[in-house]
Amino acid sequence: MGYPWDALATNLWITAIVVVVVFGLALAVAVGLRGGRHDGVDVAWGLVHAAVAVTTLIASAGHGEDWRRWLITVLTCMWGLRLAGYLALRNHGVPEDRRYAAIRQSAPGNPTAYALRKIYVPQAVIAWIVSLPVQLGQYGFATGVWPVVVTVLGVLGWLVGFVFETVGDAQLVRFRADPANRDEVLDTGLWRYTRHPNYFGDAAVWWGLALLALHHFAGLIGLLGAALMTWLLIKGTGAALLERRIRDRRPGYAEYVRRTSGFFPMPPRK
Repeated sequence: MGYPWDALATNLWITAIVVVVVFGLALAVAVGLRGGRHDGVDVAWGLVHAAVAVTTLIASAGHGEDWRRWLITVLTCMWGLRLAGYLALRNHGVPEDRRYAAIRQSAPGNPTAYALRKIYVPQAVIAWIVSLPVQLGQYGFATGVWPVVVTVLGVLGWLVGFVFETVGDAQLVRFRADPANRDEVLDTGLWRYTRHPNYFGDAAVWWGLALLALHHFAGLIGLLGAALMTWLLIKGTGAALLERRIRDRRPGYAEYVRRTSGFFPMPPRK
């Protein structure tokens, strides 16, 4: 059975609209209910991928294997809803993230229009591209050994990533809750083996989802989404940006950098 390219093309248009709606609502909430505070867009980032997965599950009925469609949707929703909930709790009751505050304060004209252009439109485009494995993976039928192999590897990759991200975030929350750690560096637990277990976990989750889409050669397109997510986590708005912000604020961070892997988990260097 051939790959349903026409149905996928329709799906891509529908999910593009869904992405616009989710980020549009996030902007409306930021302006109407949060006094122009835009760090809620991080919560929308997790929610939009769950919305895309569910939309694709509905649209792909009859065009893909039911068990694979449900598997991809459940894994994506688990990741997206956990991330959205974690970020909503983290942002509650604390000052706005410096990245978004700086953008808002530097607006040359209408601050809402500037935020739309600098925050919401780029994130919407990126989210749609990143979601490609979730959309591609729910279409097409496959037989043989190869689909079984990529499915097993995909689930294992997702599981490793989800554990790293969830445990890493929990360890960070516990560390920050102790006032004695205010200027200290978290270098225990998963943070002993990588400076960014949560970001590594994010990347592993998306490479796992990309593998699940490789049951058909069309899934090769989905590798673009996983690659973009990984680039963002390492070089874009993830690890590199975060380290620039904290390098000079924590005395022990330079030593931590010297002995600890920047991204992939590895034994500490002596």
